[in-house]
Amino acid sequence: MNDSKLPLTPPLTELMQDYRQKVDKALDQVLKNTSNIAVELHQAMRYSTFNGGKRIRPLLVYLTGKALNCPAEHLDAPACAVELIHCYSLVHDDMPAMDDDDLRRGKATCHKQFSEAIALLAGDALQTLAFETLTHNNHLQDSQILQMIRALTQASGAAGMAGGQAIDLAATGSQVMSLDNLKIMHEHKTGDLIRASVQLGALSLINIDKNKLSALDHYAKNIGLSFQIKDDILDIESDTETLGKQQGADIELNKVTYPSLLGLDGAKKMAQECHQKALQSLKNFDHNADPLRSLSEYIITRQH
Repeated sequence: MNDSKLPLTPPLTELMQDYRQKVDKALDQVLKNTSNIAVELHQAMRYSTFNGGKRIRPLLVYLTGKALNCPAEHLDAPACAVELIHCYSLVHDDMPAMDDDDLRRGKATCHKQFSEAIALLAGDALQTLAFETLTHNNHLQDSQILQMIRALTQASGAAGMAGGQAIDLAATGSQVMSLDNLKIMHEHKTGDLIRASVQLGALSLINIDKNKLSALDHYAKNIGLSFQIKDDILDIESDTETLGKQQGADIELNKVTYPSLLGLDGAKKMAQECHQKALQSLKNFDHNADPLRSLSEYIITRQH
């Protein structure tokens, strides 16, 4: 519900810049090598974290907190944690044993810049650092931190992101997958961490209303799906320089995608339908949720 008498929130572009600076500052502190050991490993961890990411997942933590009037200082640790998990997953996904990519965000992938062994360790270390970071949030109660750890482990483990990646690897090259199975794969591979980002933002509020939590989860589920559909569309319509990674990689690997099943127009229509469902999920939220509404539109209109 929008009330025209209420003050307008800053535009999404301004918030994206502000929150990106905020999480980058927090990540810089988290990634300091205070022990001064394993110098190359720490370099690889920082390289993989500060390489130009859009910070969509930490942005979701902050915007969800904003929608619920949660103090911003409560959100830094969960925002860092979910981005560290995301960065670790990209390091491992890019390795020869999986997607074997040379480029990530326009730069050499971690295993190309360092070595496969260091990249493997960097991913491992980023993952464990994510959970350590959650435990350092002095603004939250222990029960909230425990809920956050549970949410992030479920979203990133075998029943979440890692499981989705395993399904993707098994299906690569087969070109045999139904639309329903494709959705299931991406709900885990991409969608679960996006849902966790929103959940972490909501859990930063003590005793979050269950109806609001459910509505936010429905929002996250839909933008998670639209995000992957748009990625598949960009793999066809964009170029390597704009994407910052190899354009046409899905086609080269003979992967099933939304455009391959629905055609480009059908995929674009499905992304728009997800956007409308996401907006509908927020119908009972006030103007403080407007940035979440804008983010849903940004996801399906972005160029990289």
